[in-house]
Amino acid sequence: MGWPERSLAGWRWLYANPARVSAGAPAGWVVDGPDGQPAGHVGNLVQRFWLNGQPLHGATGFSIIVTPPVRGASRDMLDAFVRQPGLFAAWVFNANRTSQPLYVRHGMDPWPEPTHALKLSWIINPVTLACGRFYRAAHRLAPDIVSGWGERLMNSRLSARPRLTLPPGVSVLCDLRDQSRYAEFWAALRAEGRLLADRSPEVLRWRLADPDLTDPPLVIAFNRGSEITGYAMAMMAKSNILEPPVLEILDLEALADDAGAIPALMQALRGAAAQMGAAKLRIQMVSPRLLERLGDHVRRTRREGGWGHCHVRFAHGGPDPALWSPTPYDGDYAMCLRPVPARAGATVRAPAEPHMAASAA
Repeated sequence: MGWPERSLAGWRWLYANPARVSAGAPAGWVVDGPDGQPAGHVGNLVQRFWLNGQPLHGATGFSIIVTPPVRGASRDMLDAFVRQPGLFAAWVFNANRTSQPLYVRHGMDPWPEPTHALKLSWIINPVTLACGRFYRAAHRLAPDIVSGWGERLMNSRLSARPRLTLPPGVSVLCDLRDQSRYAEFWAALRAEGRLLADRSPEVLRWRLADPDLTDPPLVIAFNRGSEITGYAMAMMAKSNILEPPVLEILDLEALADDAGAIPALMQALRGAAAQMGAAKLRIQMVSPRLLERLGDHVRRTRREGGWGHCHVRFAHGGPDPALWSPTPYDGDYAMCLRPVPARAGATVRAPAEPHMAASAA
């Protein structure tokens, strides 16, 4: 069905994660099968956080895979993940319906309340979504036949990013240098005193250098005069060969005193989704704080999920969890979503240069 695959360069990029290096943490855990080859894996995506000027580290588990020869090995690997020292919390934000009970058994509780089971999406192309439902139904009836059909629901806009029409105040964010308007926004965001995952220019440059991306994420900023007061990052993804393309929101943050930033960024993302060939726009991890700040956009959304896909284990003596309002940026979505495959004959753009987030085409 076309699950995402990491290249060797992609694994090396993950291993070079600046937060993992600074924390001295493992990149993950592997269990060998009877033949001596890897048969189970849990990835360890470490992130640096900031609270009142103090650095902290947390980690999200990803690519949690156990093959039949080592059935049951997930218990030991997940124990190693949740009990690793030096973290304020360990979490999984994209548990599927089948695996979610597993995390509760490892001391991870559904969190945050009341949004741990919620995903939001906005329909862009209902015809394409209906076709996706037809293909899924056909696959259930004749999986061998339908799997041979190849990649479905592609379109020409996916291989050439158009010149986007953005609302007033919103622009494509290109400058991610250490001395930039974005760097000033990050400093202001840190100063608010919330528990925040590191969104420094250095870390964003690392994220955007993923060598397995077929198209760099879209990064946009909301501007008040000469200052950036909010930003968003979104990636075009296609979860398998039969699913429609979706513009997935990877991050959506704004300064607390700018109530208009997030609604404006959402307006821009909905317009961009249509222009870029997405069938829908989606955000797969929503905190109560973000839900409130979305404003009128919440009333025009579909509510997906329905099971507790977000689970966290907080360390004893750590910061108050109420200080943390996560977005998908805090999870593994950017690393584990399947990029839209490059179309035959299309020019594949390399990831952005280290100081650039995206080019304004």
